[in-house]
Amino acid sequence: MRTLVDIPDRQLDDLSTICAVKKLSRAEAIRQALTVFIEANKAAPSDAFGLWKSQAVDGVVYQEQVRAEW
Repeated sequence: MRTLVDIPDRQLDDLSTICAVKKLSRAEAIRQALTVFIEANKAAPSDAFGLWKSQAVDGVVYQEQVRAEW
């Protein structure tokens, strides 16, 4: 998906320099930065609510564990 993002000139200059050194396209550098940002900001299990709030396991993982017992 394409998206339009306003980037300040100074950041764009820094990004272009980094991309030239690492031989990356700006799009790839931005994708990598977003990956790091998303991983760093994902909701922790303690951010959950309801019945699963106290569970420290992903619901799908739990479901697979329970079904494996059958």
